[in-house]
Amino acid sequence: MESSEVGSPARAQLQRELSRQAGGYKWLKRLGVLAVLAAIVAGIVVYRVRTAPPPPARYLLAELSQGDLSETVQSTGQVKPVTEVQVGAQVSGRVTKVFVDFNSQVTAGQVLAEIDPSLLTTQIESTTAQLAGSSASVARAKANLEAARVRLDRAKKLVAEKVGSQLELDSAQGAYDIAIAEVNASKAQVSQIGAQLKASKTNLEFSKILSPIEGVVITRSIDPGQTVQASFQAPVLFVLAQDLRKMRVFADIDEADVGRVSEDMRAEITVDAFPSVTFSGKVIQLRLSPVTTQGVVTYAAVLDVANDELKLRPGMTATVTITSASVKAVTRIPNSALRFRPAPPLDDKGKPMPQDPLPKLEAGKGRVWVVTDSTVGKEKVEPRVVDIGISDGIYTELLTDLSGEKIVRDETDVGDGKQRKGGF
Repeated sequence: MESSEVGSPARAQLQRELSRQAGGYKWLKRLGVLAVLAAIVAGIVVYRVRTAPPPPARYLLAELSQGDLSETVQSTGQVKPVTEVQVGAQVSGRVTKVFVDFNSQVTAGQVLAEIDPSLLTTQIESTTAQLAGSSASVARAKANLEAARVRLDRAKKLVAEKVGSQLELDSAQGAYDIAIAEVNASKAQVSQIGAQLKASKTNLEFSKILSPIEGVVITRSIDPGQTVQASFQAPVLFVLAQDLRKMRVFADIDEADVGRVSEDMRAEITVDAFPSVTFSGKVIQLRLSPVTTQGVVTYAAVLDVANDELKLRPGMTATVTITSASVKAVTRIPNSALRFRPAPPLDDKGKPMPQDPLPKLEAGKGRVWVVTDSTVGKEKVEPRVVDIGISDGIYTELLTDLSGEKIVRDETDVGDGKQRKGGF
């Protein structure tokens, strides 16, 4: 009993010592875990610092390339036949027959339509009767002239024999002169009526509307029974195209581009109906007459284009690309480099500082910016005037040797990582 009582305090003390030692071990474990975690974080930080990419450059560089360039002028126009004839009517009347329709092939002299000839035939008959009456009048006037001549001769003879009076001679002479005038008047009337008869016969021929060329009917504006009134301007009844295998495009060239277009230049033509087909054409005429539409001045360029497959149709809207100049295997620079302008420096308040304007460039000159110091954070650029040639809108021919130079095409804002567009 006593031994158990004595051993209880010792056991309790031993347990307290063991608990104290166990708590110390737990703190040691915790400290070890924290140390390992700290080492891992430190390793990650050191790794990221050592492997971090360098700061982004302030300027984006342009690359020079070798290749071909073509300078073009684009415009829109309308497709038309090379020869297009409008056929009208020269006489008035009711259309009795129409012998052709749209897309009909016709030959020169073929009858296209016919106007009722009844009134014209009646007019010819009336004029023929008038001509017969006038011819009879001429015969009567000639008979009167012969009688007046006989009387005049008799009067002259009597006066010569001193039997007749001078008054009778003068009267006979007057009658003879009047008879001559009546003959001339009758002949003139015959000529006038004859001309009327000829005109009536011609109008009768015009009642048949003939094709002046060999071709195809692309427009027909009349039907049988329709009345045609030919007054001051002949109405257009048919439109004929001579040969649809040869077409023309009438393109409107803007006044800003007309100086780059001349005759014999090659062109590519496309239409909406065949977007994948390119037709070859050539400028045959650049007209001097200006066309002003809503304040925009254009000049008409006429282009010949082959249409062997008859895909092009009259009236189609065409997109014309004229090659005004071309070069092969030249040094090319992106147009963005020629447009670039560096952003102005900022003052203490973050506002752009004013700068002096750059000198104006002469024709055939361009301005690029080259990097003179590539140190990150301290980049420097300076302008360089270069000789340039033609441009296709994306690249420009570079005539100045810039080999080894770092040419700027754009600028970045290192603060927010956004590109700052220059030269627009």
